[in-house]
Amino acid sequence: MRSIFLFLFCLSCGYANAQKSVAAIIPLPKEMKTDTGFFNLNKETILVDSLNEFPGELSVFNIQLQKLLGYELPISTHKPEHNYINVFHGHEGNRNTFPESYVLRVARKDIELTGLPEGVFHGLQTLVQLIGVNTAVPALYINDQPAFSWRGMHLDVCRHFFTKEEVERYLDELALYKFNVFHWHLTDDQGWRIEIKQFPKLTSIGSIRKETVIGKPSDTARYDGKPYGGFYTQEDIKEVVAYATARHITVIPEIEMPGHAQAALAAYPQYSCTGGPFPVATTWGAFDEVYCPKDSTFVFLEKILDEVMVLFPAPYIHIGGDECSKKRWKTCTNCQALMKKEHLKDENELQSYFIRRIEKYLNSKGKQIIGWDEILEGGLAPNATVMSWRGIKGGIKAMELKHQVIMTPGKPCYFDHYQSKDRKNEPLAIGGYNPLDAVYAFEPIPVLPAAQQATARQYIIGAQGNVWTEYITSFPQVEYMSVPRMCALSEALWTPLKKKNYPDFVKRLKQHTILLDKMQVHYAKVFLHPSTTP
Repeated sequence: MRSIFLFLFCLSCGYANAQKSVAAIIPLPKEMKTDTGFFNLNKETILVDSLNEFPGELSVFNIQLQKLLGYELPISTHKPEHNYINVFHGHEGNRNTFPESYVLRVARKDIELTGLPEGVFHGLQTLVQLIGVNTAVPALYINDQPAFSWRGMHLDVCRHFFTKEEVERYLDELALYKFNVFHWHLTDDQGWRIEIKQFPKLTSIGSIRKETVIGKPSDTARYDGKPYGGFYTQEDIKEVVAYATARHITVIPEIEMPGHAQAALAAYPQYSCTGGPFPVATTWGAFDEVYCPKDSTFVFLEKILDEVMVLFPAPYIHIGGDECSKKRWKTCTNCQALMKKEHLKDENELQSYFIRRIEKYLNSKGKQIIGWDEILEGGLAPNATVMSWRGIKGGIKAMELKHQVIMTPGKPCYFDHYQSKDRKNEPLAIGGYNPLDAVYAFEPIPVLPAAQQATARQYIIGAQGNVWTEYITSFPQVEYMSVPRMCALSEALWTPLKKKNYPDFVKRLKQHTILLDKMQVHYAKVFLHPSTTP
């Protein structure tokens, strides 16, 4: 009788193990097969890198383990009999050719991870998720790669400033969910946030506004009366870029022009149309003070860009191009003379002239430009990549012109919008409604006529989520507005469309709260209470 009970107990344990072997991975891999049993990671587990090919990737992995488990794993070039994680390129002729792909096999005695450095890093992030949620790693096989090459998240540090350490924490969260681009919005009307050594007044004057509007702007709005500022030194920038590079994230700086320039013009008003003086903006919105497209302005901007290019090795510089008021240009003698000289029919073409001139300079230095979809107005610069934010029409037009496109329509990719209809319990936001399910359902390549579909797949390289911070005053609030919506977006950009399943995603996301709590992420919990998002 005892032997029968023992048999039944073992059978039930095996069934429990089979049931427990659930891999709560976000984004869901391209191919995954789960098995029974677990790999029990402990302090004696060895990280094996036989040819010392992945020191940076394993270093970041160990930093993550230290935060989650309180210890790091020893690294060796020799493989023991069991209890190891072996990271390698694989046999010659059977290598992963797509840089971000990886193959992960978890067995009871060992783990093997194959890929190039980017792929190995992503595979290690999969392990971090499994360890953070389960501690014991479920047995499985994964063959994985992303659906899109551009998987971006943005952060506006101009309306409200966040420290270098907070930006690095943001990068940790991006890396965990396999984002590979960080779009850093560094200049705007309300503050200039990057040190430029040739023009010190950009930070001594342009980084500080005398006060900030309280609540929504209006004719009767109140102000807090408190100076507000902050900027990153060039050393700060280098450290953030290095931190991102170690996590296989490309940092794209945004230096706004010709509009959203009032903070810069507060410091150097001679590059405006009227000569100033101007304050750094204390309220939100777009303003009439923009760069005047005269030769001295271009020299000024080229010198700024020279310093920016040294700090950011990325192939792209984002130059903004959005919401540029033409009011000053219409009455500026310099602008009107230039339009006549260059045979420009209107101020939209003058903006195109401005963007083309900046692009030509950046191209001569080996860089490409990205601009918001307004750069289509008046004619698109020859090599520009278009970031489509006012819906998807701009992106469709750009891809028809055979330009690269990054889709980031306000609905649903603006994470400063509300994520619950129960707004009385939500922090003040700019407006709009972008719930988790809408973000998850987003598909960067829209449904188009068959003749356009192939073009779309060739030129739409991905998408990103944008975090504008007019009403986001602290980093915990950045996390609240971006997590878990960034988790949903990660799956929209990584996972094959046919494998996406929102109920399954929510099930995995609920398991991820274990990991997010361990990381002390201040995430929004709206998805835990579906009744608040009808």
